[in-house]
Amino acid sequence: MRRSAEHGFGSFRRSAEHGFESPRRSAEHGFTLIELLVALMIFAMLAAAGVLLLGNSVSAEAQIKLRLDDMAAVQRASGALAADLGQAVPRISRTEAGTLAPAFWSHREGESQPILQFVRGGWDNLGDLPRPSLQKVEYWVRQGRLERRTYAQVDGAAGDEPAALLTGVGDVALRFRDSSGDWRDEWVPTQPDLMPRAVEMTVTRTGEPPVTLRFLVGPGPAEKQEGVPANG
Repeated sequence: MRRSAEHGFGSFRRSAEHGFESPRRSAEHGFTLIELLVALMIFAMLAAAGVLLLGNSVSAEAQIKLRLDDMAAVQRASGALAADLGQAVPRISRTEAGTLAPAFWSHREGESQPILQFVRGGWDNLGDLPRPSLQKVEYWVRQGRLERRTYAQVDGAAGDEPAALLTGVGDVALRFRDSSGDWRDEWVPTQPDLMPRAVEMTVTRTGEPPVTLRFLVGPGPAEKQEGVPANG
């Protein structure tokens, strides 16, 4: 009986020792192939998610920069128009060919003529050059660009190289407010030195909603009414 018990307990002891030692050896040997594959799959999924998130962040940043640049361009164009129109003067000028041009002139269709032409004052002369403080200014729409063109002399001079203010321009619509407060689609003055009170410009650009800008025009002469003196 003692030997059987000893053998029994000895067998149980050896089995227990073998049973408890087996997991220890398995842990010492490392991960199984399935565990490695699962870990690699999880790592690949995390890496792909990180790359996708980074790509979306870069794309969003580029779109924001593009939008900010576009807004800045519109503001620069609006600032140039506001400065020019706000200092417009009722000065009749002469073209390069010598013909008379009204103080404020507008053309709606085609790229062969400017959409706006007028004379402005307040032209800075920092270099004390022999020229007047008046400057003839034109605005053109050509090849999808809104351009500003100036002249060194008001009468008979050739225009300078135009500067592009906006790109991607598909259409520019103008309206003019007269002295009665009415808006006109065209500016056809009854006097050559007559000027509108305000100008509305609606710019339509490719892929963008239309932008409507309004500008006050420098004070000009009063419109003469039939049977009423100009000063009364």
